[in-house]
Amino acid sequence: MNQKILKLIEQGEGISLDFKQVIQSPYKIAKSMVSFANTHGGILLIGVKDNGNISGINPEEEFHMLELAANFFSKPEVKFTVEPHMLNGKQILLVDIPKGENLPYYAKGEDEKWWVYVRVNDNCILASKTTVDFMHSQKKGGKVTLGKIEQGILNYLKEHPKVTQAEICQIFNLGNRRAARILVSLMKVQAIRSHTLEKYEFYTLY
Repeated sequence: MNQKILKLIEQGEGISLDFKQVIQSPYKIAKSMVSFANTHGGILLIGVKDNGNISGINPEEEFHMLELAANFFSKPEVKFTVEPHMLNGKQILLVDIPKGENLPYYAKGEDEKWWVYVRVNDNCILASKTTVDFMHSQKKGGKVTLGKIEQGILNYLKEHPKVTQAEICQIFNLGNRRAARILVSLMKVQAIRSHTLEKYEFYTLY
């Protein structure tokens, strides 16, 4: 089983893997847990430094923080499983967080507000309003009709690698709200996909 941990550490942090030397606060770990639940799921290795060195932890304390974060600093509650491991004489925890079934998941911030985060590469990024709206739309179902503007956006993307919401507003003379609704519809039928960076979001063909 330790070989599994060593392979993960060798793999390094990424979209589905994060190292934590120690859980500093339920706010911060809830943000990480929510970002995995909102994206593809993932694994937290608690007791491992960013550089992959084993630091070790007190498993009972860390498990308590995980439960606190999942139950009271996340909504809906984030599901997770924990495997304790001993490596180089030090204890670590492997925390497996599956992709959530009730998106979007929110994490409580230190400002006492609730925020949606997604995992991008090895970072937790605040989700855009369009991404949050898309998550909500997936629960509703219903038929999506593609009109002239929707088709125009798809035609534009056949000739251009990407487009932003601001560009769509300008090209098609749309307000932000209508552009957002159209983008959500196109994402819902898997015609386009959203790409989120820290302060920038753009769309490409699916």
